[in-house]
Amino acid sequence: MANQSTRQATNVLIVDDEEAQRDPLARMILAWGFNVETASDGQEALDKLSSFSANVIVTDLMMPRMDGFELMKRLGSDGNMPPAIVLTAFGNIETAIQTIHDLGAFWFLEKPIQPAALRVLLERAASQSQLAEETERLQRQLSYQGVLVDMVGTSPQMQQVFSVIRQVAPSKAAVLVAGESGTGKELVARAIHHLSNRRGGPFVAINCAAMPETLMESELFGHEKGAFTGALERRAGCFELAQHGTLLLDELAEMPSGTQAKLLRVLEDSRVRRLGGKSEMSVDVRVVAATNRNIDEALKKGDLREDLYYRLNVFQIALPPLRQRLSDLPVLCETLINHLNRKHACNITYVTPDVMEAFKKHAWPGNVRELRNVLERAVIMAGEGAIQMAHLPYDFGVSVGSRPPAQVFEPDSVRLPVGTTVSDAEKALIQLTLQHTKNNKTRAAEILGISLKTLFNKLKEYGAAETAEVTG
Repeated sequence: MANQSTRQATNVLIVDDEEAQRDPLARMILAWGFNVETASDGQEALDKLSSFSANVIVTDLMMPRMDGFELMKRLGSDGNMPPAIVLTAFGNIETAIQTIHDLGAFWFLEKPIQPAALRVLLERAASQSQLAEETERLQRQLSYQGVLVDMVGTSPQMQQVFSVIRQVAPSKAAVLVAGESGTGKELVARAIHHLSNRRGGPFVAINCAAMPETLMESELFGHEKGAFTGALERRAGCFELAQHGTLLLDELAEMPSGTQAKLLRVLEDSRVRRLGGKSEMSVDVRVVAATNRNIDEALKKGDLREDLYYRLNVFQIALPPLRQRLSDLPVLCETLINHLNRKHACNITYVTPDVMEAFKKHAWPGNVRELRNVLERAVIMAGEGAIQMAHLPYDFGVSVGSRPPAQVFEPDSVRLPVGTTVSDAEKALIQLTLQHTKNNKTRAAEILGISLKTLFNKLKEYGAAETAEVTG
């Protein structure tokens, strides 16, 4: 529940065309300690909001000039709708519930209003509004320290990216994210969603490169039963699934040109029709598109339609490759290792200086995704303490075309003479892996890619089950 200081800092806008109900309601809410402003319809409410920053709106639905539906639509489209409590007459409860679902209202109250119920809802809405503002403030503060939602980076390049994300997130504008594979384009989209007023709605991502052309339109727009062979039931598309939320279209340039044209129409009209459907439905979706292609080349080759590009390129965020922000390596390693420690039940505390130096000399063609994969292997191999050079892949830092031959081994590797049986080779590999994990069988089985039961059975065959300490 909101305390007295929260109520005093909460602005409530009451919107109702009936003065006999609006004014007593305002006096009551004012007596509870809230700041109150009133409006006689949706248009006046919009005018008042230009100078009165409302944390909560209490609005009737049926009003002249502009009703409550249109008011919330306008506020929602601008990305500025605070928690809204809808007032509804007897018999319109179904309409009020539909309004909550479609327009994202906080809750509804049936007239005549019960003061106790209204006060509870106001305090809950005020708390939600305050929490959202505090979260946004903390995110801004953290971003200046190198953290923005799930993204980290203290380099000037990433601070510039964070600045653009903070600016664009509260709006409804489309965003185009460009960057090499593994740079974190989906993390940018998720950060935009998290920092927007749509954070309570769904986040839906679709990889256009991984989707067969024959299924692309069905995935995007949905289909009706019988729309095509195999359409055995109605299915909602990504736009419907992302209603009041954010849709990420990853690898946009891989989408067929014909589908790009249909996508453009949906973006222009904010309306979508399922395949095989006879009517269109309104959609309220924030679109973020991403590509790892060179945009100029994709446009020149016709892989990306110019009209779609200009529609999506309201804001463009270009993610730098990891090789151009090597100063971020320490904070990236720390963040990834903390995550991997939790995932694999390890206790890695740091990366040795020689490993960090090797990281700084590496080209990182796979960017942050490659760094994560290298660290995941190293965390599992080390188990605890520090990540050392011996825990990195033997060919780390070597280009694909110049990797050493297979007989060159790193320390702690198994070297077997020709003629070694498969059984003996298997035994040697298992024993060396157990040494690496300090006899932790759970971790050893994970490294070997076998079940714990299979590992125990193998050890029993080798006669080692009685002597090895079980720590897994």
